[in-house]
Amino acid sequence: MFKGKRIKNLKEKVEAGKFYTLEEACKLTTELASAKFDETVEVTVALGVDPRKADQNVRGSISLPHGLGKEVRVAVFAKAEKAEEAKNAGADVVGSDDLVEQIKGGFLEFDKVVATPDMMIQVGKIGKILGPKGLMPSPKEGTVTFDVAAMVDSLKKGRASYRADKGGIVHTAVGKVSFGSEKIQDNIKALIDALNKAKPATSKGVYLKSAYISLTMGPSVPLDVSSIKASL
Repeated sequence: MFKGKRIKNLKEKVEAGKFYTLEEACKLTTELASAKFDETVEVTVALGVDPRKADQNVRGSISLPHGLGKEVRVAVFAKAEKAEEAKNAGADVVGSDDLVEQIKGGFLEFDKVVATPDMMIQVGKIGKILGPKGLMPSPKEGTVTFDVAAMVDSLKKGRASYRADKGGIVHTAVGKVSFGSEKIQDNIKALIDALNKAKPATSKGVYLKSAYISLTMGPSVPLDVSSIKASL
């Protein structure tokens, strides 16, 4: 809940009942930044899907044009030459059974996890630890792959994951306020384009129902969804 005079003043800058074009919304969002740190910009999109149906579970990842603006620590489950490839690509943690045991012991000093397909049986043993934290490798997100070097490189540069929750809502970070309006626009366009391409064939009616941009310490700015579609 937003409290205090500062937040009240920020909310007043967002015109009630107005849906902003992507350009307007990104510009306003950067102007709303008021924290003493570089706030994260997040996009919330309501999709016309029913995630309870297996064929309408929208999930994936996208390499954003300008990254996420933060250091991403990557752990990789791999053996032999694939482990070496991961290390050479800049992975922060690389292991196999030993890494499984470390995680069982409470080690979670990483933000993303990649695994080669042959390691998924071992990774499955810690699924109850990784899953609730959103760290479980997934073929849909491209994080279960033998091409570990390319995925590690992509994640380190800033690869955004997206997944519709039980209500069909996607919450995804798209960068930092310091990026400026134009770079934030580029990243949002890339995300919306990815969501459009991930539209389930069985999804009927309006797919992109609503969208908002928000900052870590600021109010949400409603987007005119039709203007986003037109800009792609």
